[in-house]
Amino acid sequence: MTLDTNEMCAKTTISASESFKQNCMWLNGEEVPFEENARLMRCLEGVQRLALANGDIKFPQSWKLHIASCNNFPTAAGLASSAAGYACLVYTLARLYELPITEELTTIARQGSGSACRSLHGGFVHWRKGELEDGTDSIAVPVVPWTHWPNMHMLILVVNDARKKTGSTKGMQLAVETSTLIQQRAKQVVPQRIKELTQAIHQRDFKAFAEITMRESNQLHAIALDTYPPCVYMNDVSHAISNFVHDFNEAAGELLAAYTFDAGPNACLYVLAEHVPRLLAAVQLAFPNDCEQSVEYLKGIPVPQLAQHLNGVGDAALAHVNPKNLLKYIIHTKVGKGPYQLSDDQSLLIDGLPLPK
Repeated sequence: MTLDTNEMCAKTTISASESFKQNCMWLNGEEVPFEENARLMRCLEGVQRLALANGDIKFPQSWKLHIASCNNFPTAAGLASSAAGYACLVYTLARLYELPITEELTTIARQGSGSACRSLHGGFVHWRKGELEDGTDSIAVPVVPWTHWPNMHMLILVVNDARKKTGSTKGMQLAVETSTLIQQRAKQVVPQRIKELTQAIHQRDFKAFAEITMRESNQLHAIALDTYPPCVYMNDVSHAISNFVHDFNEAAGELLAAYTFDAGPNACLYVLAEHVPRLLAAVQLAFPNDCEQSVEYLKGIPVPQLAQHLNGVGDAALAHVNPKNLLKYIIHTKVGKGPYQLSDDQSLLIDGLPLPK
């Protein structure tokens, strides 16, 4: 699910000029290596090849590029910063070379970060594994636009926003090489769940969607633990959150929330808009925080006052009240429409140089 860029996003500006002496890139205001970044170069060369194939080059490809990029959420903390960053990079390169957003572009974004291929579309997106050896048919295709299920929201409970020990790419490579469970999952489990999850999305069946999502998250981390040496992404707070969600749903008598954990300890809780206040009230009770009244603690889409929503959530939340301040902050967001071009006055570059932070 692509998230709304109003709450969490990457922004990228790219400038090409005959006067630039070398390729340069700045990430969050800091200059970073360019030619030495193999993933970045694969994306750039892929877009340039596509532009050449289209035969309508707006400027010589020998011109050097200056790239400035920033994201408004933590990098490499298991919150899909790589997916957002590389999708934004490829989208911006496509705009620079005046290319349409095609399935072929998603295969280029995948060279930067696998999940980036999905982030070139809005709404719900399916990354197809493909069959060809060269991977050219491993593309991302939309399932439904964001307008299909506009009341699908998410509470992101940030447990740790520091850079994680094992990166997603390295962790998955290790899993493929050493996990005995991953092949059975790939062959037997995933194809059927893709069918079931796609159907749940089309039918806006939150109950089916929630159960499949949580089972998928659990199995992903079982694979991570079956990797040798094991990749441990979830921590004690992560497990406390998953237990809380099951208690919350049991107290409600239905599935109102679903957790998923990427390659990190932070929890993403799917919830329909009408149940956000009730879920957040329960979270605040189960995970008390001294900063919960601060605008820096609860970020994103505003939520109505919680007091009126406490009825019926107390039992679920207070089944186990956790120690204070286990969560760093919470982000409330929703399904989004995908990448789009900003106006020139929001550029991150002036005369080819990054704006001061």
